[in-house]
Amino acid sequence: MPRAPKTAAPLAPSTMKELKDTLWKAADKLRGSMDASQYKDVILGLVFLKYVSDAFDERRAGIRAELAADGYDNEQVADLIDDVDEYTGRGVFWVPANARWGFLAESAKGASVEGIDKSIGVLVDEAMDAVMQANPQLSGTLPRIFNRDSVDQRRLGELVDLFNSARFASQGQSGSEGRRARDLLGEVYEYFLEKFAAAEGKRGGEFYTPASVVRVLVEVLQPTRGRIYDPACGSGGMFVQAEKFIDAHHGEGSDISVYGQELNERTWRMAKMNLAIHGLSGNLGPRWGDTFGRDLHPDLQADFVMANPPFNIKDWARSEDDPRWRFGVPPAGNANYAWIEHILSKLAPGGQAGVVMANGSMSSNSGGEGKIRAEIVEADLVSCMVALPTQLFRSTGIPVCVWFFAKDKGKRAGEVLFIDARNLGHMVDRAERSLSDEDIARIAGTFHAWRGVESDAALDEYVDVAGFAYSASLAEIKAADYALTPGRYVGAADVEDDGEPIEEKLARLRVELETQFAESARLAEVVREQLRRIDV
Repeated sequence: MPRAPKTAAPLAPSTMKELKDTLWKAADKLRGSMDASQYKDVILGLVFLKYVSDAFDERRAGIRAELAADGYDNEQVADLIDDVDEYTGRGVFWVPANARWGFLAESAKGASVEGIDKSIGVLVDEAMDAVMQANPQLSGTLPRIFNRDSVDQRRLGELVDLFNSARFASQGQSGSEGRRARDLLGEVYEYFLEKFAAAEGKRGGEFYTPASVVRVLVEVLQPTRGRIYDPACGSGGMFVQAEKFIDAHHGEGSDISVYGQELNERTWRMAKMNLAIHGLSGNLGPRWGDTFGRDLHPDLQADFVMANPPFNIKDWARSEDDPRWRFGVPPAGNANYAWIEHILSKLAPGGQAGVVMANGSMSSNSGGEGKIRAEIVEADLVSCMVALPTQLFRSTGIPVCVWFFAKDKGKRAGEVLFIDARNLGHMVDRAERSLSDEDIARIAGTFHAWRGVESDAALDEYVDVAGFAYSASLAEIKAADYALTPGRYVGAADVEDDGEPIEEKLARLRVELETQFAESARLAEVVREQLRRIDV
């Protein structure tokens, strides 16, 4: 009898995209009866636990190598390798033995671990407790929901096992050799945030701002040092992108101090984990809270503010005598200008800000917003207005823009740069548009040239570009009743002359139009004939 051919073993993911897709598909099997928010907490909690364990193992191996190089024998190494300060002093969380991934992975396979007979959900909950107890800065941050009835324990065990066997080191891949597992896990965390945001639709916008939109703010502002603040920080995307920018420009994450506030408890927890995975020590307050009702950073003066606050909030904690309302009291029915004035109140001398807002904020006059906008413009705080293309956000169909502010505009005092970027971007699928590296570089480079700032993207010299960029004086803006819509100022793009004489073009177009009219009439008659046949 012929021998059945051997089934090839499944190949391990060999690229970062394959790894992320594999993990997402495996994680998606856990969805079951869980609601979206609980499912998100389960998966992101596991990614975080894998991160702290991998970072711990990485540091542990480093300590062992350092001690061996200094001539310590195995017994001495064993005595010294559990010195907690050797980990926390390097920004690595201390991970107790029962929270290390190797221990959990053995349990996930169903093996007996030192006689312990507990479900994998119980062990993961206990691991979360152990990590929080060993690291007070994580207290109250990590989820403890892995042993609930809604969590399929068999699939949870399979996912833990998959995370254990996945090739996070990615050695040999072009451009990624030498990258640490913790960096790759950071990418996985961000990827999962994006996938969850897409899956949750409108609610996903509460915690996730599309990466290309965040990059516009970061690339324009170039926050390489100082205090960075986000008053509606979501899952921390602005801070993470700032850290990436610094890394790309050979800086140190320690050059920035991160401050934020978030209203939603679950989102606040996600942000804490996201910052930790990326090695950022951020001050997000002792707990979540309403920025208007209780400002957790009342005395902060930030060098950079980057924010995508919720648009058009109708019910917010408004107090008419709030000292933040320097330019006028925002209307009770819309918090857009409350966010703007709050952010301006946080800027240090020389500080800059970038704020994503609904397009209506650029020209609205309701509830006194027009007067507030005029006061802000006359105070010469607006440096640039960027109109963005539609469909960048899955969570809202509202067209958006970015306001850029500066306490010191240098040689550009008395002017505002308007950029109309509505025609940029490309569709990544039928529902969502994204800005390419070139699109972002064009926006940032135009701004940097206008400000006279050096950057990788800066143009040699700023010039107005019809249909795209225009530098307007405050007098021009006043003449336009302080409307800040870029399309009002940049005009229309120049139409390229195709060389065809206008008389010939009109004659040709008339013939084409008459032909199309004739074809339309023919098709209409065909439809009528088909309808007559149906009537019979």
